[in-house]
Amino acid sequence: MLVLGIDPGTALTGYGLVRGEKGSRLVAVDFGCIRTEAGWVLTRRLQTIYRAIAAVLAKFKPDAVAVEELFFNKNAESAMSVGYSRGMALLAVADAGCPVFEYAPATVKRAVTGNGRATKEQVQYMVHQLLGLEAPPAPDDVADALAVAICHLHTALGRKV
Repeated sequence: MLVLGIDPGTALTGYGLVRGEKGSRLVAVDFGCIRTEAGWVLTRRLQTIYRAIAAVLAKFKPDAVAVEELFFNKNAESAMSVGYSRGMALLAVADAGCPVFEYAPATVKRAVTGNGRATKEQVQYMVHQLLGLEAPPAPDDVADALAVAICHLHTALGRKV
């Protein structure tokens, strides 16, 4: 099973494709981030995110897409911005006809670290270890995208999350 994990953001949207293989083996197929410039108008930034996610979906044709549920913090403007980029990612997924699964941030952290309150650094380290990468994925948006893909694979394959 090939899963695309997405960590949406307006400046950086992380993505990561993870394949679950026989046994408990997890393989990173591709990962990276979509960057937009702060000076761009919002519509251009959102269009860039949509097109880039659509291109990843067309190239890899994942079996499923996993996205973190929107986390509302004290900064309403930041939450709105993430909501816009999340909407563009979900629209690209819907256009591709891929099933979408959503997970709470604490569920994702627990799936990769065993602790629902893990730090960004702990998530990066465990993603690095679980996927056998040469170095922890950076920026943390990429690690988070890979983590949500891993979370879905654990859930889909019936492992405890």
